[in-house]
Amino acid sequence: MGALNLAEWQKLPVSLTELCINTTLRCGQSFRWRKNDAGVWSMALHNRILCLHQDLEHLYYKSLKLEMLPAPPNSIPPSIAPGRNANDSELIQHYFNLTPNLTELYQEWSAADANFAKKAPKFTGVRILRQDAWEALVGFICSSNNNIARIGQMVHKLCINYGPLLGHFEGEPYHDFPEPEALSHDGVEAKLRALGFGYRAKYIHRTACMVAAKPEGWLDSLRNPEAPVIGVKPSSGGEWSAEGREGYRSAHEQLLELQGVGPKVADCVCLMGLGWGEAVPVDTHVWQIAQRDYKFGKGKHSSLTKQTYDAIGAKFRSLWGKEAGWAHSVLFTADLRAFSERLVAKVEKKEEDIVVKMEGDVEVEESVVKVEKVLEKCIKRERDEEESKVLEVEEKVVRKTKRKRKT
Repeated sequence: MGALNLAEWQKLPVSLTELCINTTLRCGQSFRWRKNDAGVWSMALHNRILCLHQDLEHLYYKSLKLEMLPAPPNSIPPSIAPGRNANDSELIQHYFNLTPNLTELYQEWSAADANFAKKAPKFTGVRILRQDAWEALVGFICSSNNNIARIGQMVHKLCINYGPLLGHFEGEPYHDFPEPEALSHDGVEAKLRALGFGYRAKYIHRTACMVAAKPEGWLDSLRNPEAPVIGVKPSSGGEWSAEGREGYRSAHEQLLELQGVGPKVADCVCLMGLGWGEAVPVDTHVWQIAQRDYKFGKGKHSSLTKQTYDAIGAKFRSLWGKEAGWAHSVLFTADLRAFSERLVAKVEKKEEDIVVKMEGDVEVEESVVKVEKVLEKCIKRERDEEESKVLEVEEKVVRKTKRKRKT
């Protein structure tokens, strides 16, 4: 574990089959986590900077609990702060949704679906997070026609420009997520456009205005009672049906009234921000999975219409039940690597040099061929034309020897 002194950390006994933070925090659920070279993940969360590290048997954690420091002029300290006084262990167990036995869930989903049984074993430990509903809403508005890296950049810009500053870790500032009131002022849309948010700037600003105008705690009132905010006792989520429970359907419909929220964004928020496990977000990638593995794409479901969208959700709920969205996210993550972390090598330039060396009384000529390659690599939730480029240089050495007499 490198130079980390884990004796200074607290720990929870969690196996990688129950939680893998390297997968869970990278698969497009949350967009503020940062990972350093020592393998430490960190984020400003509930009035602290929370740091995490994991090995085969334990999840290590520590936090810096701070008073909020002077922040950007438009930032507003959170007025609703459930969980802000929770200890680190309580916060981690709630945030990572550690109560369900994931091994048993994987077994149930595998028994119901041969495709899941085939693909999921290589991607164990994927858990659906219990995030702040407002943060999930804004993050997924940013996700429209976007990739994970760019969503993270946008969310970071929101935090540093409008979120309360909690403190610094490893020389970097950490801001909490801005409240709706901070993003509802005049001028926010124009500034977000200047920061590169494009058409999403209008959606974020108008949705912030709408949420700020609603009764206090409105978003959390849409939560699944089985997955309440931290510190609240769970209760029944209602009677199950093929279309999902009534509370889920009601939350989904109310979210659709907000700006920039279509069916997919609404389902992302229901699943990852409000705890409705039956919500199945269907984007173009999930549509491809449905076509390839579940025989969609023909007849009345030949294109991704609202009818097809609903049919895919119903199909997955019939297979996997109340946690259909969780099982779907495991398959999404398993497939993400297959098409997103791709390397495409392209020869750009060749150079050849002759190097002459003496080895004893033998003159050695080396023909050194340098080949520069551009490798295009990306990690994304949706396909995108933008690629990050990495330069690699290969050297091929051809040795030729000539004997030279000593004088």
